[in-house]
Formats: sequence, C-alpha cells, structure tokens
Amino acid sequence: MVASAQILDRLLDPIGQALSPDVARRLVDLRADPIAQARVECLGDRANKGLLSPEEREEYESLVAASNVIAILQAKARALLASSST
Repeated sequence: MVASAQILDRLLDPIGQALSPDVARRLVDLRADPIAQARVECLGDRANKGLLSPEEREEYESLVAASNVIAILQAKARALLASSST
C-alpha cells in the first residue's frame, strides 16, 4: 500500500508543478458536498462492521482511491503555497 501511494504521488507530481497559487488555494479548500460525504461515511461504517455487499465494496474502494488522489493533490498545493509564502 505504501509503495502504491508513493507511485501515485510521483504520478501526480506534474499536476502539482502546474498549479498556480490561486488554483492551489482552491484545491486546498476543496471539500466533498454533504451527500457525497454522507455516502462515504455510510459505506465506511458498513465496511467496519463487515456488512458491505460486493457492489458496495467496489464503490467504497473507488471512493477511497479518489479521496487519496485528492489528498495528495491537496498536499502538493499546500507545499506550493508554503514555498511561495517564504
């Protein structure tokens, strides 16, 4: 898992390097809408209880993967903003 996160980080480097400060600030502030957040929480609760159907597991894994991409991009945006403020 750690190795795949490192590869994902490397794959997203060009996007991080292309961010303008304005886009970086918008990316850092990005949040899921309440409906999407509720769905992720519902699936997470069901996963923790071992109650996911195969379809729900696939959906949850896809949402977690998308969240990981967003989190890495947000980290790159924060790093850009930190380096441009010094």
